[in-house]
Amino acid sequence: MVLSRAESSRLLQELQKLSSLHYLMAALLYGTGMRLMECVRLRVQDVDFDQNLIMVRDGKGQKDRVVPFPQSLRQPLTGHLEEIRRLHQKDMVQGLGEVFLPDALARKYPNAVREWIWQYVFPSGRLSVDPRSGATRRHHIHENGLQKSIKKAAQAASISKRVNCHALRHSFATHLLESGQDIRTIQELLGHADVSTTMIYTHVLNRGGHGVLSPLDSL
Repeated sequence: MVLSRAESSRLLQELQKLSSLHYLMAALLYGTGMRLMECVRLRVQDVDFDQNLIMVRDGKGQKDRVVPFPQSLRQPLTGHLEEIRRLHQKDMVQGLGEVFLPDALARKYPNAVREWIWQYVFPSGRLSVDPRSGATRRHHIHENGLQKSIKKAAQAASISKRVNCHALRHSFATHLLESGQDIRTIQELLGHADVSTTMIYTHVLNRGGHGVLSPLDSL
């Protein structure tokens, strides 16, 4: 499912009315081509404002990749991170502030669990107890909230398509192709192991009428 540029714009506008947080997350999905859980699991150090990039770590196939950071999101993301940092500092004052780290990283960097750079960009509004370790932590936000908001925003925007988070990733790739970006670059941005997976977007363009001229239009 691919949205047109106009539909993408209307969807994001409606999301902005519903939730500034969900707008920011959806705008990142459309602006970077990230998968939903890749966005949800972003950590502070993964966003590089100076280099204008986002590092997607441990994506599908356990691979890391780099995606462009949308400049239009610089200000809202900066403001969001300032709020999250205040929340983290409040947790620290209360003797909390831990975040989940994979076992190997936790062993190698035992103090990293409380460091700001390892915190989630989109943390949960609630603390939770890890059933394995018993530690009280602030996990990342649950993805269901964004999924529900996108569905509601699509209805408000009168988009007669089955819109979900993955549609934003599909639209990112298709719109890059429309603008003339080469297929190999898009393959790298999406994290596809095989270019044949990325090639499906060229078929989407053809089905949409961009690659085949109707005989009626040639009369």
